[in-house]
Amino acid sequence: MSLLSQHIPADNPDQMALTDQRITLGWAELDRVMNRAVNLLHSLDLGPERRLAVFAENSAETVIAYVATALAGASAVPVNFHLTPDELAYILEDSASALLLVSPETAERGLLAAQAVSSATGEPPIPVMGWRCPDHPGVIPWEPSLAQTSDEPPPTDIPPVPHLFYTSGTTGRPKGVDAPPALFRGGATVAEYFATCATPNAAIGTHLVVGPLYHAGPFAATRNLMGGAPVVVLGRFDAEATLAAIDRHQVNAVFMVPTHFSRLLALPAEVRQRYRTDSLKSVTHSGAPCPVSVKRAIIEWLGPIVYEGYGSTEVGGSCHINSEDWLAHPGSVGQPIPPFEVLIVDENGNELPPGTEGRVYFADTSGRGISYRNAPEKTAAAHLRPGVFTLGEIGYTDEEGFLYLTDRFSDMVVSGGVNIYPAETEQVLVEHPGVADAACIGVPDEEMGEQLKALVVLSDPARPPEAAEIIAFCRDRIAHYKCPRSVEFVSEGQLGRSAMGKINKQALRAPYWKG
Repeated sequence: MSLLSQHIPADNPDQMALTDQRITLGWAELDRVMNRAVNLLHSLDLGPERRLAVFAENSAETVIAYVATALAGASAVPVNFHLTPDELAYILEDSASALLLVSPETAERGLLAAQAVSSATGEPPIPVMGWRCPDHPGVIPWEPSLAQTSDEPPPTDIPPVPHLFYTSGTTGRPKGVDAPPALFRGGATVAEYFATCATPNAAIGTHLVVGPLYHAGPFAATRNLMGGAPVVVLGRFDAEATLAAIDRHQVNAVFMVPTHFSRLLALPAEVRQRYRTDSLKSVTHSGAPCPVSVKRAIIEWLGPIVYEGYGSTEVGGSCHINSEDWLAHPGSVGQPIPPFEVLIVDENGNELPPGTEGRVYFADTSGRGISYRNAPEKTAAAHLRPGVFTLGEIGYTDEEGFLYLTDRFSDMVVSGGVNIYPAETEQVLVEHPGVADAACIGVPDEEMGEQLKALVVLSDPARPPEAAEIIAFCRDRIAHYKCPRSVEFVSEGQLGRSAMGKINKQALRAPYWKG
């Protein structure tokens, strides 16, 4: 018996298991497809590390590829589908991937990347296989390959292998890290790993995927599917389409980022009222800081079902907070969850008391910490001592142990010898009614060394506020030294916020520091 077959309802084998905007698969059909996909991977040479890369936009096939890889005792590398061929080639070579899976949107770049790796290493290009790619002769077609493979239950007594994630790369080359225990519970066999996926989160019910599956948060839907939760997959985020999917499929759980919240709240009231959301039981967010006003508005709309997880690709979730605790501690990302304990230290590593801002470190009581692939120097730099690591944040705890983040080490601006952490200023800027989004960076200043500049996306470009008004708005709310000295109005695209809500501050700063 195959592992997925245990989720097939006896009275309704065609009950929806996986759907996207093109196809819907019931549990019985998904079981047959998954058997073929697992057997197909078993028939391929995946190299000594049994690793393949998935460079594909969101779809049912993308989910199938990830689940099949796990059930085949192989390791998937979820790759950002926005990457250029050169960026992809770096990950393919660094990860030792022996197969590349693509979608129609990424096939051409995938072929170029495979060729680039071949040119650099002198080895033959790794095979590129893709779904719905009839116009790319260099791509092995996924569909016929599945059709020619047996749908007999594959073996389940082989050891599982963790997926290999790559960090977003906003502070340099992306760094590879094996899926941590929070994201990969392991087991002696894939059958044991499969059993660990039947978590309370999977038991919530139907899950909606609105973020890109190459990120660890949305990627959790693959484990939920293995745990028996039906999964609905959407492509690139569309606010109204998201509400329509929640209504149509009676979605129970969804993972989002603050940018999604802002776009949902920006919909006209009559559009929001058009769709029912009362099926939702859990709305989890992470990925980037959420403005207090935005989160409060989401809780008021959807109810106290909003949960925040703070963590990273490297360790999974390290803090958690529910709606009730957040309303009592607005702005907090929660209290640490086992095996993590939070420490706030100064620049010399001395622990600081509650209420004092410093560098945020976590003690991993399991002793694991962080380990970056092929990067021992980066691994060492992330640790204060063995098992005590940082994700690069500045923050403080209150007397009850709730953590508040104020910025990142790398984003700090030094103006006239004073350290300025832009995140606090950004939180104030987005409270201005004329500001839809904002990022603050350090730009050259002859007298002060650096000055803080605000890059602002307008709520209504037809009625822009004056720069002086925005600066005055900040000065009424935070210390003057934390306020921007200049304001530049930019488009949403120029700000370059990623699908997970993150901003590459290095890229924003670069044009101002040339020469």
